Amino acid sequence: MRHDTIQRTQRIFVWLFFFAVIGIGAIAARTAGVYPADTGGLARQALVPSAWNKQVALISGHAGNDSGAICEDANGEPTIEEADVNAAVARLAAERLRQAGADVEILDEYDGRLQGLRADVLLSLHSDSCVDETGYKSSRYVNSTIPAIADRLINCINLNYAAATGLTENVDTITENMTEYHAFRRIDPQTPAAILELGFLGGDNDLLANQQALLAKGVADGLLCFLDGGPHPTPEPTP
Repeated sequence: MRHDTIQRTQRIFVWLFFFAVIGIGAIAARTAGVYPADTGGLARQALVPSAWNKQVALISGHAGNDSGAICEDANGEPTIEEADVNAAVARLAAERLRQAGADVEILDEYDGRLQGLRADVLLSLHSDSCVDETGYKSSRYVNSTIPAIADRLINCINLNYAAATGLTENVDTITENMTEYHAFRRIDPQTPAAILELGFLGGDNDLLANQQALLAKGVADGLLCFLDGGPHPTPEPTP
């Protein structure tokens, strides 16, 4: 009887050890980013210590309000809607940010939760019109009370979104609707915030319609860069 008890106890300890090793291996793999590809064919996001439990808010542009821009074919049939692109990229970016350890909320365009919102960062995702233009653009509030922090957010977005997507910044098409975006005036003034136009539904159609996981990676990488404390502006050379 005593021998059987010892054997059962030993087997229990062996199984506990086995599962502990698997758990430790899974944590190590996630930390290192060694995971199967996600639904977009990209490597899954690794844990990022600086993102742990940080509060991230994403606005899915036009959600809950209207469709945004709608592109049509030669017969006048809709081919792509801005709100659909924004929603897909917001969902995929949120997935990557959660894998990194952040807490993420996806908000509608005029979401009631925007009033007085306090978060570590907020980013509103939009797509530009159906014209034959190309490039992304980003902006922070022109009257931001934390301009240095907001500029650092823009620097992180520009650096990482361009690197992920291959798009160049189309600064000539930044409008007052971006620099004075309505959500900037509703959130807590100390919440770092920006708006990003992911590209043009016209000139960047293939990218926006068929490579949304890549766009989401650029979005997530930019926000993780900001949460990690960089990049700071490059100092101007001393005369």
